[in-house]
Amino acid sequence: MKPATFLFVIAGLAAACGATARPVRLTEDWPATIRDYGVVVDDWTRRAQLRGDYQEVCELVVTLKSPEWRASHAVHEAEIRGLTGDAREQVIAQARAEVAGPFELEVMVTTWDRRENDLDRGKNSVWRVALIDEKGQEILPLEIAKDRRPAFVVRAEFPGLGEFATPYVARFPREAAVFGPAAKQVRLRMSSTRGGLEVVWVAP
Repeated sequence: MKPATFLFVIAGLAAACGATARPVRLTEDWPATIRDYGVVVDDWTRRAQLRGDYQEVCELVVTLKSPEWRASHAVHEAEIRGLTGDAREQVIAQARAEVAGPFELEVMVTTWDRRENDLDRGKNSVWRVALIDEKGQEILPLEIAKDRRPAFVVRAEFPGLGEFATPYVARFPREAAVFGPAAKQVRLRMSSTRGGLEVVWVAP
């Protein structure tokens, strides 16, 4: 049997096209100006692919739910639901409260072998997932759970969800220095005996 080759693929948005991901502000500040949700979700989404000898092993698409993402998403949700007044403010207040909770990412995974799409199995998963902060500290998730909402609902929020992808919600403890004045980058790493993928968000 041919020995496994450990390979890391580091990528940003539209990796297949070689495009460079837009820098993002790694700050915990609630944005003063709320930008269009479609633009914001693009800015905070990253992609990477891992290929084997004959086929694609895994595709990873990740959206980091930053304070900017939460602000834009809350306003977008209020608008599409037609909320005004107190109802609208409640949605926005809930989003602001969530900023103080665990770091959260929407992780969308497509694997050539469906049995390997098992991030929700925790330590028994084929994959090891870690968030890496500005200091290089590796932080393991509190939990990774399947996003069990209908695919059309998830795709409305995260257009990067592929036809055969499984969406997960990954939560990490706030001990990581992900956001802050000194933060220059944060990475998400996913690895197995097949190889590894890594996506990165870089500050301006």
